[in-house]
Amino acid sequence: MLQQILHDMYIDPELLAELSDVQKHILFYKMREEQLRRWREREAWEALAQVEGLRPPKVKRASDKHIQWLLGADGEVWVWIMGEGPGDKPYEEISEELIAERARLQAQREAEELWKQKEAEITKKFRDALANEKARILAEKWKVEMEDRKAAKVLEERIHEEFKRKEEEERKWGEEQIRLQEEQRAKELYWTLKQAQLQSHASEKEEREWEEQLRRSKAADKERSRRAQRARDEYRRHSLRAIQKGTVAGLSSRFQELGQSHKQEARLYHHLPDPGPPPPLAVPGRTWERPLRPVSREVIVRWFKEEQLPRRAGFERNTKSIAPWFHGIISREDAEDLLENMTEGAFLVRVSEKIWGYTLSYRLQKGFKHFLVDASGDFYSFLGVDPNRHATLTDLIDFHKEEIITVSGGELLQEPCGQRNSPPDYHLLFE
Repeated sequence: MLQQILHDMYIDPELLAELSDVQKHILFYKMREEQLRRWREREAWEALAQVEGLRPPKVKRASDKHIQWLLGADGEVWVWIMGEGPGDKPYEEISEELIAERARLQAQREAEELWKQKEAEITKKFRDALANEKARILAEKWKVEMEDRKAAKVLEERIHEEFKRKEEEERKWGEEQIRLQEEQRAKELYWTLKQAQLQSHASEKEEREWEEQLRRSKAADKERSRRAQRARDEYRRHSLRAIQKGTVAGLSSRFQELGQSHKQEARLYHHLPDPGPPPPLAVPGRTWERPLRPVSREVIVRWFKEEQLPRRAGFERNTKSIAPWFHGIISREDAEDLLENMTEGAFLVRVSEKIWGYTLSYRLQKGFKHFLVDASGDFYSFLGVDPNRHATLTDLIDFHKEEIITVSGGELLQEPCGQRNSPPDYHLLFE
């Protein structure tokens, strides 16, 4: 299973959810190692291909974009600080002038727009009034006094001059109103910009809060790095333990072979009957094609009967009794319910629905942990945590009754969690 994940560089989200934090850190560490290995292999191949002429060397094109700094008389980058140069006004005075100028220009632009609207209204008002008055004169005077056209013309000119005078007065009054509004608007904009400048000082508090958030973020990054380092140390510790275990197992098997030979010699000498060799551990023969992942409970039951029963998975050592810690295909919630009222160190092993293997559920002082046990090959080992390979599931359990699972958690298997219901939850596996 682990080799498949490293080959695809992908892990199913449901399977990832089953892993503990330490298992996730170690798995990501191994995936990163695999990425570096592939990169180094590709770089070495490209270098060899360039040497042998199979591929032209990479030519790095020079960029035509560049920055050139203005230099001063001393040869250093020329820098001007506003308000500190010779002949410069104080910064506060320059700032006041800039604010006042910005306010004046903004008020002037608004006044021009307002005057255009006002002028259009005045022009339209008097043009419509003049047209209406001319129509009235034509309707009344010309109909009544058709012959006195000259008197009507004089009257029309007098009325036209009167309206023109009133229009001029209206224009002057409108211009005065616009000028007063412009001055008032300039003062309002000045105080608005002034308040914005004062509020900029208040933003220093926000900047300090942002720096505090940045500090906390860096602390969180350090904590993640520390956890990753702890996961790498965990991986190295288990690797060293695996080497030591292999050496001890080799010596132990050698001593057992010597002991068996001495016993056989003693039986031949004393003519004792040979009880026969111990039954070898059966290696399952593949009589069916196993899917890549469990797809149903029926397939899991068949896998257990075809591959795990011959390897005595779930049995106690050298007996026909099922181990008290062994359980069938139960969910995480059911496992936590069974462990709820037990003390720290209690554990059970259940058949996994996610991988070809098992899940070891462990009771903490507050909460639970779940470790995936890979049984897809010819050995048993924790997925991503423990590189030790065990011949049987019972060997794995007995090993971790004396050796902790992870350095960070210090999990030591102490009290097995047995069955509560009848029939037991594993009865389908042994029917």
